[in-house]
Amino acid sequence: MNATIGHDPVAPVARDLKDRTEAADALYRFALGQDLKDRGLLASAFAEDAELDFRPAAAKWGAHPPVMTGRWGITDTILQMFTGRVDTTHQVANPRVAVAGDTARMTALVEAQHLLSEDHAVFALLKNHYEVDLVRDGDRWTVRRMRIENAWFTGAPAAIFGA
Repeated sequence: MNATIGHDPVAPVARDLKDRTEAADALYRFALGQDLKDRGLLASAFAEDAELDFRPAAAKWGAHPPVMTGRWGITDTILQMFTGRVDTTHQVANPRVAVAGDTARMTALVEAQHLLSEDHAVFALLKNHYEVDLVRDGDRWTVRRMRIENAWFTGAPAAIFGA
């Protein structure tokens, strides 16, 4: 037991665990916001000046989307692409977070199922590697930069995302 008055040896560990959990929550908000088509939840995942780069994943099936930028630009682009047209479910696995002050770096695997709403026989199931840079935003963490690279897919991504 540490006898130093006013020193709590557990506090730095608890703070680190809280930061890593809250940083991972940004990716959970991103995933669930898409699945629920919840604009506020999806937007809460991103910093105002965020960047989402889906180009490495899309290149696997020959698509060339632009980099999405800005909290609301990213949110509205995704929701306009999916709402009323594509049903999604995302599963986040293996989030690894390293915190350095008010920034963090995370890697994760995300499995994303996309089904055309009118015909669930048309689908794309993707397993993607995520690289995420985050910034502290008050009590929460937000994504500053997200890069998505595809590990594998099955189905017809071009039918979901376009060619």
